Amino acid sequence: MQDLSDFPITRRWPAKDPSVIQLYSLPTPNGVKISIALEEMGLAYEPHLVNFATNDQTSPEFLSLNPNNKIPAIIDPNGPDGAPLPLFESGAILVYLAEKSGKLMPAAQRYEILQWVMFQMGGLGPMFGQLGFFHHFAGKEIEDPRPKERYRAEAARLLKVLDGALEGKDWLAGDYSIADIAIGPWLNTLTGFYGAGEIVGFDALKNVPAYLARFLARPAVQRGLKIPARD
Repeated sequence: MQDLSDFPITRRWPAKDPSVIQLYSLPTPNGVKISIALEEMGLAYEPHLVNFATNDQTSPEFLSLNPNNKIPAIIDPNGPDGAPLPLFESGAILVYLAEKSGKLMPAAQRYEILQWVMFQMGGLGPMFGQLGFFHHFAGKEIEDPRPKERYRAEAARLLKVLDGALEGKDWLAGDYSIADIAIGPWLNTLTGFYGAGEIVGFDALKNVPAYLARFLARPAVQRGLKIPARD
């Protein structure tokens, strides 16, 4: 059995089974990417809730694993060279898990899949997140309409790009892949928690609404969306 005691984060979140992947996360769009991927790939893991309400993400223990104080982060006790591998950034973790498991990123579609993962990380996620701030969170109290409109317009544009890419396809890069796992949770949050579907014309899109419905219908997605369980 691997010894993870050299990782300070395990002092705050002890590993019950240090032989499996340790996931430090919260069920946010970025967080559930990894729980969904782990569920889809069938990799053994142990989830630990990083509670933003108590600022867990800024604790010295968490910062020892991710100095950028963002979830998710993992420790794989059985890394590529047999030694434990700590890793943060959801996109990097998705790629790592796909390569480790040999699932959801076939070699023939590798770069097509990666381009859509990067599309989510560099565009769709940040823009949806900013729109959520101005539409759902404290930003909605700002009277100047220009910040919200900037992100609303960009979110709508990105959705049209995605809609076009899905023409005639169930999934972005042929078969279901980590590209869909990267994007699906953000679509779900935009239309659900943020309640911003109407202002970006979500229901008027030709392909994206059905794509999101297919994603949410997957049993592993349904499980992963609830992991780690909130207190």
